[in-house]
Amino acid sequence: MFKIVLASKSKVREEILKKNNFTCNVHPSNVDEEPIKESLIKEGASPEIISKNLAELKANKVSNKFHDVFVLGADSVIDLDGELISKPQDRGEALNILKKLNGKKHSLISSVCISKNGSMIWNYTERAYLTMKTFTNEELIDYLKKIPNNILFAYNVYQIEGEGRNLFVNIDGNEDTIMGLPINKIKKYVSNYK
Repeated sequence: MFKIVLASKSKVREEILKKNNFTCNVHPSNVDEEPIKESLIKEGASPEIISKNLAELKANKVSNKFHDVFVLGADSVIDLDGELISKPQDRGEALNILKKLNGKKHSLISSVCISKNGSMIWNYTERAYLTMKTFTNEELIDYLKKIPNNILFAYNVYQIEGEGRNLFVNIDGNEDTIMGLPINKIKKYVSNYK
């Protein structure tokens, strides 16, 4: 077992860590992401840079509260031809996101950062590529009716291990990455410390 602090309230990330023999204490960073994203977009930052910065910010913020402990921060965003797509704030926004992705290929970017004593010591970013089937508006509305709020607002507009898999004609990438945590790279990094 490897001890780590998770700077996220994501149940899926916590489950992935536990399934992979991590002892996990959860301390959400509670970073207000939207103003940071807006500022980075104004500066011309790519979705990948935004994802990396947010993962690092979350890890460093929580890491300041712990001494000599590994803290893991993570962030996932959708990149549609260079446009950053964030988690929906309401169901209308969720429908608009699905309409944008409808019939198109996009990438999901998952960034992770490990910090210690308030500073980043390692980070990694991975992409997965997903091609959505083409749906009518009615089909998208019906899909959203099946998705409870806690899933819809936590996982962006699809949960790949659940109903969301049915949205795609092709998925190219690691499922753990799509769920927000490229666990194999994390395990490889921490194996140096066992």
